[in-house]
Amino acid sequence: MNYLAMGAAAASVSLAASAGLAESRFTWDGEVELGVDSVVNSDVAADELSDFYGTLELNGEFALTDNLSVFGGITGESVTDPTGDRVFGDLGFYVHELGLRYSIGESAVSFGKITPSFGSTWDSAAGFYGDALAGDYELTEMIGATADFAVAGGTLSFGVFHADDTYLSQSAGFNRGRNRASDGGAGNTGKFDNFAVQWSQELGDTFYHVGARRLSASAGDVKDETGYVAGIGHQVNDQLGLFAEVAHFDGFGGTADDATFVTLNAAYTVGQITYSGLISQRDVDSAGKTNLYSVGLDYELANGMVLGAALAHVDDAGTNSQQIGLNLVIPLGG
Repeated sequence: MNYLAMGAAAASVSLAASAGLAESRFTWDGEVELGVDSVVNSDVAADELSDFYGTLELNGEFALTDNLSVFGGITGESVTDPTGDRVFGDLGFYVHELGLRYSIGESAVSFGKITPSFGSTWDSAAGFYGDALAGDYELTEMIGATADFAVAGGTLSFGVFHADDTYLSQSAGFNRGRNRASDGGAGNTGKFDNFAVQWSQELGDTFYHVGARRLSASAGDVKDETGYVAGIGHQVNDQLGLFAEVAHFDGFGGTADDATFVTLNAAYTVGQITYSGLISQRDVDSAGKTNLYSVGLDYELANGMVLGAALAHVDDAGTNSQQIGLNLVIPLGG
């Protein structure tokens, strides 16, 4: 299993989707994940809990013409953070993407509810806890437009957007409520005054990306957020892959905080088993440093399903805890 190849593919997802539509008017994929994330020991006893969860993600695209397509995606998951032991609690289903895409050759422009490009740890890092900290800066569920252009062997991606404040920000089942600009948070402005840009390229066994974003202050925020990200992955050989990403923010989340995130990840594959190691840090001015160290393995079954397990030690501004993660990922596609 080559986790780093997933990162390179994610950098040009719009272009790949467009190519797939040349062969079929409708393409789709997705996955089901069943698992448990358990804090087995902590300096704060109240933090010791187990969250048995299930997630579903489906993505599809239908070609209206040779150039114009409709795309969409649905997510089902626990839409609140656990406050105690729970089993499949607060399950909600929501639309994470929906819109129109116009493609010309290897370039594409998308409009609607979108996912702008900024970083790739959530796609590129191996292991159960690979994006446990970096997920804090992923851009998801935005209303606006993105453009992906094939340039000089790489992909140049632009996005102009704001946080989804439509009815699509709610969820069915357990309703997480509708987001509104009055709720605050950088980028939650109801205006197209936020942008992200990223350059991604694959050179042989190496891929890299660099990006920047600016999220405007919303209601109650202290300042605009300005962020920068850089990541690199390298497949050393058929077995060993390495990945690193660093992101820095001024005015993180619309606050007065500076924040820096660092992810270092390695994956080593032997047969059907991929072993992984992770060092990750989140440093936010007002909250201090959070350090996460993890080791894990993933076993790929013959039918494409993957069994995963990981151990993690977390030092959150001096509060230490140990966690265990177990999951089963079932790929879907048609």
